[in-house]
Amino acid sequence: MLIALMLCSSCEKEEDIPIPIPQWGDVKVEFNYVFGSSGVPWDVNLKLRHPKTGDTLTFTEFSFYVSNVRLKNEDGTWWSEPESYHLVCATCINKNYFTITEVPEGNYTEMEFLFGVDSARNVSGPQTGDLLPNMGMFWDWTNGYIMLKAEGLSPQSSDGTFSFHLGGYSGEDNLVMQRTFTLGGNIAAVGPSIATPTLVFRANPARLWHSSPGVSSRNSIDTPGPEAKAMATDFYTNVTFLEIK
Repeated sequence: MLIALMLCSSCEKEEDIPIPIPQWGDVKVEFNYVFGSSGVPWDVNLKLRHPKTGDTLTFTEFSFYVSNVRLKNEDGTWWSEPESYHLVCATCINKNYFTITEVPEGNYTEMEFLFGVDSARNVSGPQTGDLLPNMGMFWDWTNGYIMLKAEGLSPQSSDGTFSFHLGGYSGEDNLVMQRTFTLGGNIAAVGPSIATPTLVFRANPARLWHSSPGVSSRNSIDTPGPEAKAMATDFYTNVTFLEIK
């Protein structure tokens, strides 16, 4: 009888142990656009003169993928977002940002991500979410995803338009690029009772023609190749972290 009471008492103590409740928060990632080194504000449907090529460009679409997002905690550990694929689309409702949900509570000092879509997802065919074919960014199972799309109008183009669909995930023409950004000595504090931090980056669409000829020489790309890689690389490498707000 005594043994039974002791066992029962032990069971009750175990049941009284509280189960830890996961503590989460969100992080918003925002891209602010400028055009050229002078920092002229950029948006779709604005007529802008490219400072290097002299072309007049009016963008009607500008989209690119960010994937495999990771955040570094101040204790040195990294957290990786599951199913991490985001389309930043200047003509979409949420045109210049995406939100990372269920980020573990902590103080984060660095962010890492890929520009583009990793090779595993490219060879798997169209997926879900921002990788769905109806997002207009999937070529086929051979070439995979368009990583960056820029379309618009220009009087210097032979037909009055430009269309650059930049992709390539393997070999010499692989344009997927990993970037790591320190947050400038600032901390992105994340938690259930903390306001969602917004990590702001600056991107410059004019950089697509930093080392490439203007649209009067070439007004379209629709397959992987060295020209696509050069344009995407010039854009990716110029993206900078601005602030946390």
